[in-house]
Amino acid sequence: MTVVDSRGSDPGRPSNSGSAVEEAGWPAAAQGTLLAPDVDGPSAPIGSTMSGVDTSVGAVADLGAGRGPSWLDSWLAENAQRVVAWRRHIHAYPELSRAEHETTAFLAEQLTRAGLKPQVLPVGTGLVCDIGEHRPGGRTVALRADIDALPLTEATGLPYASTVDGVAHACGHDAHTTVALGAALALASAPELPGRVRLILQPAEEVMPGGALDVLAAGALDGVDRIFGLHCDPRLPVGQIGTRVGAITSASDLLELRMTSPGGHTSRPHLTADLVHALGTVITGLPTLLSRRVDPRTGTVLTWGAVHAGEAPNAIPQDGVLTGTLRTGDRDTWAKLEPLVHELVHSLLAPLGVGFDLQHRRGVPPVVNDQESTELFRAGIEAALGEEALASTPQSSGGEDFGWYLEHVPGSFARLGVHSGSGRVKDLHQPTFALDERALLVGVRAMVHTALRTLRS
Repeated sequence: MTVVDSRGSDPGRPSNSGSAVEEAGWPAAAQGTLLAPDVDGPSAPIGSTMSGVDTSVGAVADLGAGRGPSWLDSWLAENAQRVVAWRRHIHAYPELSRAEHETTAFLAEQLTRAGLKPQVLPVGTGLVCDIGEHRPGGRTVALRADIDALPLTEATGLPYASTVDGVAHACGHDAHTTVALGAALALASAPELPGRVRLILQPAEEVMPGGALDVLAAGALDGVDRIFGLHCDPRLPVGQIGTRVGAITSASDLLELRMTSPGGHTSRPHLTADLVHALGTVITGLPTLLSRRVDPRTGTVLTWGAVHAGEAPNAIPQDGVLTGTLRTGDRDTWAKLEPLVHELVHSLLAPLGVGFDLQHRRGVPPVVNDQESTELFRAGIEAALGEEALASTPQSSGGEDFGWYLEHVPGSFARLGVHSGSGRVKDLHQPTFALDERALLVGVRAMVHTALRTLRS
């Protein structure tokens, strides 16, 4: 889920890239390079080793075993341990947004071994890969996952915990990526597909305005009829997947308000502009005014995260800064918020005499699931796991750049239950976040069946 505002510059490509990627039916400008060594099983990232990291896997229960199709049952029976090992490998070697070079190479390696032709995005990280043939009049369905990690220090104590200081997969992107990779390779094993599936392994979901824009700029959504994605939900039990028609996440913008004042002595506030008082006025006043100017049914929420001003208790400071997040679940409201916020800040500060500069950084739109795509997703989940796997899910105030895709094609985004059912919930974006690995196979089955159902619809 998007939390950071930083696109930054390209941190550079890996030093030892491999052969050029072949054309796979989408714009040549989006091609890149990949690494495809001839070793089997999860290999260490470029320039690293697996020493000290336990990625060994015992038996992992497949909660949908026997539900077919037979080729999917066979593929999962043979590869379940590999699927879990992929996730543990990615988990142990996390990479931050726009620096996911080794993760990209590892994923490309697995796809290339299966005879597929992945293409690295022009930005150097993330990739796209087609499975199956495009047929005249046929459909193309996209399955998307995000591959970047968070700037957090892991505190799970797992044998395959992050080996990178200050970086961890605390949002479940390692699971999202593994599910999508597993679904793609399972689909590649099918005797025949009724259309084409496009795998999108996207970089930089955790930064605004999101790596989804890099995918779109590369033309990787061209020709796609529908798109689907999953996100881990630690509040849902493993074996269940939550779906929702309409908004499932919110738009998420960042506000940075800088104020200036001549400053002065706290004994003589009438001779200057009291900057700290002005900050307090905005802190309390802006959320209140928004609640009276915006329909409360839109789920619009302004929350301040940081305020900084002054040092001495007897000095009125000359500058201060206030930052926070502004979220809404309504697409039309999102489009109107920036000028409204500026108007309200001006009205609050005009009587106080302080100067201000407001930076309103628009982030990601809300993820709004269309009804037909969500019905297809639900049908795929039921076919994969049974009716008991279906769950509803509330709208979240969190942001997700999957919303950019839904500005271009219909689709649906769902929540994958990852709670084991015992112990307390370990929430996302926390150093202790952990998941029940049975959810990986649940996700693979759901995505495969959803793709098949959509291609045949």
